[in-house]
Amino acid sequence: MFSRFIVLVVSLVSLLCDFYVSSCATNCSDKPAFTPSRLVVKHGDPASATCSVCQSACKNTNFGLENSVGNRTINGTTVSWDVDSLTEWGIELMCFYSVKDTEVQCCSILPITVYRPPDSVSISINNHTGPMFEGRQYTLQCEVQNVAPVKNLSVTFYRGTTPLGQQQSFNNNNTKPVDEQYTFTITISKEDDGVQYWCEAELELGPEGPQPPPVVKSENITTTVHYKPHLKGESDPRFINITEGEQLGLDCSAVGNPSPSYTWTFPGNQPFRKDSIHTISSVTPADEGKYICSVSNSMGTVTVTFHVFVQRLKLTSTTLPPSTTTTKKTTTTTVPSRSPSSSLIHGFAMCLMLFFYVLV
Repeated sequence: MFSRFIVLVVSLVSLLCDFYVSSCATNCSDKPAFTPSRLVVKHGDPASATCSVCQSACKNTNFGLENSVGNRTINGTTVSWDVDSLTEWGIELMCFYSVKDTEVQCCSILPITVYRPPDSVSISINNHTGPMFEGRQYTLQCEVQNVAPVKNLSVTFYRGTTPLGQQQSFNNNNTKPVDEQYTFTITISKEDDGVQYWCEAELELGPEGPQPPPVVKSENITTTVHYKPHLKGESDPRFINITEGEQLGLDCSAVGNPSPSYTWTFPGNQPFRKDSIHTISSVTPADEGKYICSVSNSMGTVTVTFHVFVQRLKLTSTTLPPSTTTTKKTTTTTVPSRSPSSSLIHGFAMCLMLFFYVLV
């Protein structure tokens, strides 16, 4: 009976002492000092620290180290603490002494961070499977499993090697391992087709923690994006002047997913299904006109119009060189013949001469 009473008294004294110590002052001029001043320990690893209780104020007073696990060793005014395997979460050490001739106790607290790197990190697209579509928004979700303390965790999302953004859980003060999800919203474009997205979780524990900080990466997810055709060249109407007889090439090549198909409408509104490039080896005036190329897939259609003008060749006359002929030269003597008027004049002159001759 008496032994039970003794045990009860000791328990009550210990409880009162703990309560008193827990409410001690931390602003003393000669307060206890821990080495190191902060302790970061991986869950299950050994740990140790030393408290120098005071310079002089604690001599001939009660002092000690309040802890729930581990071993204590006192050497003068120095108290050492160690544990082979630290498995408790949210633990801290308090070193204290009673100020002489007062009811005040002076103390210092050693913050201890017990951490655990994530067991795994995974990435997914929230509420979506299959191909993605250009222009729509999607939410990337990064899930981190069994990590502590989560408030020291930062998650970064990546597009290829480019960081997109970082998420943290500043308001979660849970010291025990938890599962946590982080999200990041993206707007998909055609340039995202075939791109890899991933995330990584980094446990940043400060300079007292492991260096470099523990990092766990997710696997990559490769996106398949469906998008309407996009022309490789200009989409505005194209005006082409070409000379008759030259080769004509009309190119409306485009990219799209799924792969697009091409429909050409030639002058005369005749539709033909052809490749992305239409070629005429030698144009004629009959080839002049409007050519329309329509490129289509399940996501949409894009068109381009070509206006072709054929410059006709000018017709030119050909002059033949004069021909050279060789003929025999013939000499002839021709008596000039008189016209009737000349004969009449000649006869009149003869008569006039005969008249003057008779008078003489």
